[in-house]
Amino acid sequence: MVLLGSTGSIGTQAIDIVRRNPDKFRVVAIGAGGGNVRLLAEQALELGVDAVGVAKATAAQDLQLAFYSEAARRGWATGDFRLPKILAGPDAMTELAQWPCDTVLNGVVGSLGLAPTLAALRAGRILALANKESLVAGGPLVRAVAKPGQIVPVDSEHSALAQGLRGGTAREVRRLVLTASGGAFRGRTREQLVGVTPQEALAHPTWDMGPVVTINSATLVNKGLEVIETHELFGVAYRDIHVMVHPQSVIHSLVEFHDGSTLAQCSPPDMRLPIALALGWPDRVADAAPGVDWTTAHTWELRPLDEEAFPAVALAKAAGEAGRCRPAIYNAANEECVAAFTAGDLPFLGIVETLEQALTDAPDFAEPGTVDDVLAAESWARAYARERIAGGKGA
Repeated sequence: MVLLGSTGSIGTQAIDIVRRNPDKFRVVAIGAGGGNVRLLAEQALELGVDAVGVAKATAAQDLQLAFYSEAARRGWATGDFRLPKILAGPDAMTELAQWPCDTVLNGVVGSLGLAPTLAALRAGRILALANKESLVAGGPLVRAVAKPGQIVPVDSEHSALAQGLRGGTAREVRRLVLTASGGAFRGRTREQLVGVTPQEALAHPTWDMGPVVTINSATLVNKGLEVIETHELFGVAYRDIHVMVHPQSVIHSLVEFHDGSTLAQCSPPDMRLPIALALGWPDRVADAAPGVDWTTAHTWELRPLDEEAFPAVALAKAAGEAGRCRPAIYNAANEECVAAFTAGDLPFLGIVETLEQALTDAPDFAEPGTVDDVLAAESWARAYARERIAGGKGA
């Protein structure tokens, strides 16, 4: 396999799975942005990969020096080890996505992950996908090249849906239900969200995540993005994709069939399970993560989503149904809004209000036919959001 984004959270957990299952997996290439060349060198030498990529071209020399430093730390004499091939620059991840292998794990963050996704699919690889922009921003592009069953989701909710869908045929599915932790403000009314601070939004009750994902959880934008991904992955109509708030984060998603039965995938919150399943798909990896403790009592709640207080999911569905780059605009404008909220330049409720206005005022983009089309829509959305925030119209 090839691991893209190897120094990030998904990549490091994937390497932990590989490390514990050397008889099942072999990593032939890894890639990352280039911000942590020391860890990248450690991973490359431990795994014995053939190639390493860095998206930041200026990091290539630093990476080579990191190889020598890591080799010296391991007590290896100069010349006694093989250096992997180094690929550097914005196309490095795309080149690695076509490297000879069975599976490509795309854990690249942001729109930089779209081109590697398309390259892996065109090369006929199984794609373990953790890059949300590939489907949110580039859904039509991905649909045009992906073969049935070629994409295996890494996100826990979509992995849960993929597992539940094994229980019946596509024509038997009535609806899909994504679960949401509810974020830092679950249970609050819209009036109670006026004036909340970034510090409050970052206090997630369940997960320890980065600031952007944590704030997306607080606004429910993260679930809106996942709804778009669900539609793109499984071809289910937006009207048949629902969201329920589940504070315990043990039920990761549910599939309801037309006979009235519902299958739920349950496990303690641990990303190693969906990562391992994606790497070994369709086979499971034994002891990938701890299971539910069935010797103790459990109480699991499921509550309807308050769409008045948290309209981001309904807005995402509307963007997805409209198409014409609206999902890309939703995602890109949100990133600008989250940055502004974190900096104190935009109120919490202004995040989704700005997204709604961006979708209303967006030019009539066509369905994207190239990566550049997606990037152009994102560029417009970012500029629009920045201008509106600077003018105080997001308040």
